[in-house]
Amino acid sequence: MATSDEYIEYVCEQIKGVGNIRYKKMFGEFMIYVNEKPVIIVCDNETFVKKLECIEEMMKEAKTGFPYKGAKEHYILDIDNADFCKSVIEKIEKVTLLPKSRSKK
Repeated sequence: MATSDEYIEYVCEQIKGVGNIRYKKMFGEFMIYVNEKPVIIVCDNETFVKKLECIEEMMKEAKTGFPYKGAKEHYILDIDNADFCKSVIEKIEKVTLLPKSRSKK
């Protein structure tokens, strides 16, 4: 089951205000970028964030899962709790590096 357009729009609406938000469709699912940094993976209408030390305490009660086959375990973000999500995303965005530019061949 792929992520619906309605769900990805809902996720973006829930985190509105944490920075410049955009999403990109990748392999039938989505990556959400905050200030051009990859922060949330959305697969099968579920939101995943990397298991990072900076959010470990905040996410200790969160469910975990694998966004796709072969992925590392991620936290599952309760996107319905907008204020909590925003605080988690703000912490992640601070420690996430901008993706490196690919050189054109």
